[in-house]
Amino acid sequence: MAFKRRQADSVGVPGDPEQLYRLLARGNRGPDSVWGHQSKVLEHWHKEFRDKSDVALELPTGAGKTLVGGLIAEYLRRAEGHRVAYLCPTRQLAVQTAKKLDDYGIPPSLLIGPSRHWDQADVARYQAGKSVAVSTYSHVFNSRPRIDTADALILDDAHAAEGYVAKPWSLRISRRTHEAAYKDLLAVLSPALDPLLLSHLRSDNPGSQYLAGIYLASPAVVAAHAGHVESVIREAVAQGKISDDAVHAWKFLETHVADCLAYVSYREILIRPLIAPTFQHGAFNSPQRRIYMSATLGAGGELERAFGRPRIHRIPVPAGWDKEGTGRRFFLFPELTRDLASNPKAVAPFVRRVIEQAGRVVVLTPETRVADRFCERFLPEDFLTFTASEVEDDLSVFTSEPTAALVLTNRYDGVDLPDEDCHLVVFAGLPANGDLQERFLHDFVGADEVLRERIRARIQQGAGRATRNLRDHAAVLVLGRELTSYLARRDIQASMHPEIHAELEIGVDASLDQSSEDLWGNLAIFNAQEVEWEEVEEDIVRHRETYDRQDGPGAAALQKAVRSEVAAANALWSKDHQFALTAIKTVTDQLRNAQTPKRYSSLWSYLGFCVAHRLAEGSSEPQLRQAAANYFREARRNSLGTTWFDRVAPVAAPSAAAVEELEPTDEAAMNAILAAKDLWNPEAFQAVMATRAGLQQSDPDPYEDGLVHLGRLAGATKSYGDSRDGRAAQPDAVWIFNDARWVIWEAKNQATETGEIGAEQARQAGGHRRTAEKAEGAVAPGDSICVLVSPKSKVNEGTYNVAEENVYWVRPPEVLDLFDTLTRAWQDARARNLSAMSVSDLAAVFREHRALPSQWLPALRHEPLWRPPAQ
Repeated sequence: MAFKRRQADSVGVPGDPEQLYRLLARGNRGPDSVWGHQSKVLEHWHKEFRDKSDVALELPTGAGKTLVGGLIAEYLRRAEGHRVAYLCPTRQLAVQTAKKLDDYGIPPSLLIGPSRHWDQADVARYQAGKSVAVSTYSHVFNSRPRIDTADALILDDAHAAEGYVAKPWSLRISRRTHEAAYKDLLAVLSPALDPLLLSHLRSDNPGSQYLAGIYLASPAVVAAHAGHVESVIREAVAQGKISDDAVHAWKFLETHVADCLAYVSYREILIRPLIAPTFQHGAFNSPQRRIYMSATLGAGGELERAFGRPRIHRIPVPAGWDKEGTGRRFFLFPELTRDLASNPKAVAPFVRRVIEQAGRVVVLTPETRVADRFCERFLPEDFLTFTASEVEDDLSVFTSEPTAALVLTNRYDGVDLPDEDCHLVVFAGLPANGDLQERFLHDFVGADEVLRERIRARIQQGAGRATRNLRDHAAVLVLGRELTSYLARRDIQASMHPEIHAELEIGVDASLDQSSEDLWGNLAIFNAQEVEWEEVEEDIVRHRETYDRQDGPGAAALQKAVRSEVAAANALWSKDHQFALTAIKTVTDQLRNAQTPKRYSSLWSYLGFCVAHRLAEGSSEPQLRQAAANYFREARRNSLGTTWFDRVAPVAAPSAAAVEELEPTDEAAMNAILAAKDLWNPEAFQAVMATRAGLQQSDPDPYEDGLVHLGRLAGATKSYGDSRDGRAAQPDAVWIFNDARWVIWEAKNQATETGEIGAEQARQAGGHRRTAEKAEGAVAPGDSICVLVSPKSKVNEGTYNVAEENVYWVRPPEVLDLFDTLTRAWQDARARNLSAMSVSDLAAVFREHRALPSQWLPALRHEPLWRPPAQ
């Protein structure tokens, strides 16, 4: 008989995904049944989230995430007749996934590489709903998507997808490879930049500050010149003066430059929307269901921002897997050891020694320059090096070599090195340098909270490259002052998976105040995995069971605000500026409450100013100009402690000119002093003056009392000290100047002048900011500082590798000088009839005595305990 009879799938239509696997398991090559935790996730999805369009599930490495995603895909294919595409970040992962699905009895169609080479029979099977397409993100997020008819998408490793998702809307022009186009675009963007920048950006020798700087071109000015900008880009496209990727991005961005942000650096220009407008991309937006799978999700709205979705429902991590991970890691921090901290040149020989002992190493770097420096400085000469593209289709080219380094740039997952493939991972630099937008947000806006989930995911995923099953073990070598300081922070450790949290604590303790030979010995104990390590293993397991992963203090507010952020971004893309302004107002309102990161909200306030300014230009409504002025003031206030705001070209408009005369902290201080009427009478004022004696003592109690009263003299709206209630270490004094700035004190006045300020003291001082935030139920303003008072004459070099950016060292005599300065200003003001003064009158008096916060704060910040990383 020539015709084939149509037959139903051999296992029929199942009632739920778990029943489906019981049927598949009769003849597949997979496990006999799903694990208990997999069953719980599948049950959650089927009973509670099956009809939701956007659902995320979190399963750690080794928990069988592929089987869960595959069963949801196959269930939708069989039960609902869906065309389902399972997307992976890389071709290598897609190949692995297709093989696993085939083992599970789920028919895959592997569709990777150039679409012209695809097997048309596989394409036809997918299109007919006879198989699950297994492909990469790039075949959906593309100007000409090849996976564009799916009814459901399974998005694997969703935590790593932001770059893939944003790529079609990201027009990059590199100075190195397309210099003429870069210079043409820089010229047309010049009105939107601080004029002082331009000579440096045009120079052949800009200096390190400008070489590393990233600058936001004023969106209001870019919008006003959008036609000119687009004509320059259009000409570059026509003349082949830009890359193929930029040409493809232009297909999405043409007529939308006014709706994007333009970031300018010496090396590159990037034009892209703040949040990718995926709502207008049919290949992603049209499917009825999108299932996001990740080994780490977290809160804070990171997933929604990455995919441009207003809401993604989350399935909780199954009990047990929220504590236990896969394999064992030993984190080494060589730059915290006594000898290497004081002799940075000796770090490279130590690292080479560790790499030579390991044989094979995977090196994770945030950008190409860091990777090049690592290979030049740290890699043994006889080691072969491989890049991501060289192992994309076959990892054995690396794993078959006895001495080799796989050096990856901005790639923290997608490479699995189990068992004997690799036992050493090196992190070189903080993984926060994606595209220019990400670097701008992290390095220049200081929006750490909004990027924390992204950084956390990269660290956790990168650390697990060589621990892919329960028996695996790998050392993780941490390099770079910024990353070392970041991972030494207790709040960052607490934000990690409990097992990583426990491993990081052990690693810091094994490195801090130890010698490099001690650390080498600890590494030998770990590698041997014998009796001496078993005690450490018990400590890690015991500690992890007591930990719960802690979200950052602003995560809840960021999660709440993200729906309005996406709405605002989509409205801008749709050129509905009135609705965009309404949505931005909701964003800034939600980011204005106590539990929010002020620096990130400053960017949204500035966008509100730009939109209101654009609307005001075409309207006679005075309310729009007033709204623009309000947004501008709010952006300026919340950007304190950053440089980005002052580098944006000023917009010549009345709304932008009306800014307050006093610096916000000065204004808060003057208002607080005028409100402190209890200090105006002579008896109360003399009682405060008497606390100066406490600042001359080594006894901690009177000293802390003196700091609290000094805060009142300084104009803090709230000034209080350690409650001494027996709880964990608390700040000795906290000065709060409304929402402008906090000054948080750790007093070590009882210490002797001999010896050095140690790393643990710096860690304690930096941690006080988070203790105060918890007590206040608020996030400290961006330019807040922690001050460590100590009579020590020196700082241990390891301290600089641990201290956070906002920690400073002052000596007791400097505190007394501040007390005396403020006393003279108060006495003068009281003599001039304090009760009759206005804010500006009082500010004039305090300015004469250099007693305004803006005048005495620089003295407190003269000795930072943090050093910026070398560029």
